[in-house]
Amino acid sequence: MTHGFGPVAPPDAQSRATAERRQAQLTKPGGALGRLEELGNWVAACQGLCPPKQFERAAVVVFAGDHGVARHGVSAYPSEVTAQMVANFLGGGAAVNALAAVAGAAVRVADISVDGDTDPQVSQHKVRRSSGAIDRADALTDEEVQAALAAGRAIADEEIDAGADLLIVGDMGIGNTTPATVLVATLTDTEPVAAVGRGTGVDDAGWARKVAAIRDAMRRARPVVKDPVELLRVAAGADFAAMAAFLAQAATRRTPVILDGVVVTAAAMVAEDLAAGASAWWLAGHRSTEPAHSLALKHLRLDPVIDLTMRLGEGSGALAALPILRCAVAVLADMSTFAEAGVSTADARSAPTPPDLRK
Repeated sequence: MTHGFGPVAPPDAQSRATAERRQAQLTKPGGALGRLEELGNWVAACQGLCPPKQFERAAVVVFAGDHGVARHGVSAYPSEVTAQMVANFLGGGAAVNALAAVAGAAVRVADISVDGDTDPQVSQHKVRRSSGAIDRADALTDEEVQAALAAGRAIADEEIDAGADLLIVGDMGIGNTTPATVLVATLTDTEPVAAVGRGTGVDDAGWARKVAAIRDAMRRARPVVKDPVELLRVAAGADFAAMAAFLAQAATRRTPVILDGVVVTAAAMVAEDLAAGASAWWLAGHRSTEPAHSLALKHLRLDPVIDLTMRLGEGSGALAALPILRCAVAVLADMSTFAEAGVSTADARSAPTPPDLRK
């Protein structure tokens, strides 16, 4: 199988160095704004520009897809909810819509593998209805995984060509934390019981069924762990393949991305294998309560911006972090330097005259 991605060039080191020097000249003690400074420097490097520009078209893409494993008691909600939530997104009534309005981002929904009919405006890249039950069957055929990769790449190109200067990846799919955990636990060689969370809020019996499903899916995934496309085909699903290709293509096109929770970050782990170096273009928006998310963040060496014990998906955690990233850009771009403001620096202060200890 082929995927068409090569190694990704990193963000611009010279612009990052210029941003670091500018941070030292702004009217504040060095490092006083903590991680805001680091985030601003990252944006400058991604844009190849210092001072960086405020984001003009941040765009959220919510990848929607169902999973056959959800029919076997691993979720607290029925699969029908996925299609219903897609309609809710289009109607503007979901958390992603409310948060995007505050953060200044557009919302797009892409039906990649919803097990039902959805509005034609979101289903133009649809690959199939529901991916296979990965604890007992492959998620996709060879042709379907290639179609899903092509869909993700095309969606990234569409958004960037339309002017998106920051992308956020969200997810929607009942049962999708099960394949996410399979990917994370397989790629980090972690036992299922140490990686499995409650997802949509399953009870103890549901959690046990989820652990068993993930254990069985991991047995099927391990033989293909070194091949990212085969891993997506066997043990993930169409929505995961599309997200992975979207993330790889965004990095290839030098466009920064804020990652959301465990589902998106699991896809990001595979995207890094598809396009080595892509993770330099990603920011972890938050830390989910799902145990597998912390494992995935550690694997990618990403430090989340916020930790609000969220576990919704949709892009909600990434959107909650976006205003902080906007603040980081504003600090670096809009603050005055000591010279511009006529403010003395610490080095400019005259040293106090030491007391005469002979008196």
